[in-house]
Amino acid sequence: MKPSRQTTLRKAVTLTGVGVHSGQPARLVLHPAAANHGIVFLRTGLSNGRERLIDARYIHVSTTELCTVLGDKDSGSVSTVEHLMAALVGLGVDNVLAEIDSPEMPILDGSSACFVDAIMSVGLAVQEASRRYIKVLRPVRIEHGRGFSELRPLERGYRLDVEIDFDSQVIGRQRKVMDLDPETFRTEISRARTFGFLRDLEKLRKMGLAGGSSLDNSVAIADDGIVNPGGLRYADEFVRHKMLDAVGDLALAGYALQGEYRSYCAGHRMNVAVLQSLFSDRANYAIVDAMAPRREFAYAEIGAGVAVPAYAPDLS
Repeated sequence: MKPSRQTTLRKAVTLTGVGVHSGQPARLVLHPAAANHGIVFLRTGLSNGRERLIDARYIHVSTTELCTVLGDKDSGSVSTVEHLMAALVGLGVDNVLAEIDSPEMPILDGSSACFVDAIMSVGLAVQEASRRYIKVLRPVRIEHGRGFSELRPLERGYRLDVEIDFDSQVIGRQRKVMDLDPETFRTEISRARTFGFLRDLEKLRKMGLAGGSSLDNSVAIADDGIVNPGGLRYADEFVRHKMLDAVGDLALAGYALQGEYRSYCAGHRMNVAVLQSLFSDRANYAIVDAMAPRREFAYAEIGAGVAVPAYAPDLS
């Protein structure tokens, strides 16, 4: 059964590391937050001592190239948010203030495992307010090239059906179908690491990316195999990481989803685009109160009463 009440952390917890692309040090503090607060980033360390609050919602996504970025460079942004977001929604955390002093989240071990461990180390506090879910009512689908991502109605729960297909003998074609709950996320998804091809590394570094990438936080793929001495954590770690990314990106819906997500050769851009498509028409979804299943809310009630504009998917 779905939890009926909201949760937050019992106390604050701190993680430190470097950004996988920027290579810059980052200090992240996850603070407990009041009911109905949602997941919000507090970006500190900006010029002139400024700070900025950024709601963790898809309408604040500015870039999806290689990672998901919230906010913008001029007023303050946070990149590579998907692994933390996956850990929070995967464990059923509703309300957190994530204070970060760097433009990029710490990559840690390249998965959500360190975030999960930190959250579990302090535990969750159940709050009085009831949870809300976004229930998918009508199928929505985004296509780009040979790939697609879609959200479909599901009688109960949250199901993921993710397929990848790489022109690489090391990866090939992999598919994973899983019903999401905290235990399944923790054991089957959270430890799957980000990955990349050695042949792309030099190009990325010339672009100012992958500055913090190493075998400690990424699975490195050569033409003939895995470079990491310890090999893979799962035989199908690649598709599991894509599933982890999808959980994190779709967490930007604002509430946990009730529905089925399916994708083929999709990534951050298409994950965000399918949310844009879902919220472009009020008939596509309902917001259900877990304590009063028949009551539905307008999406404008999520986060400070700001209504969601009907964005068209931008797949350029």
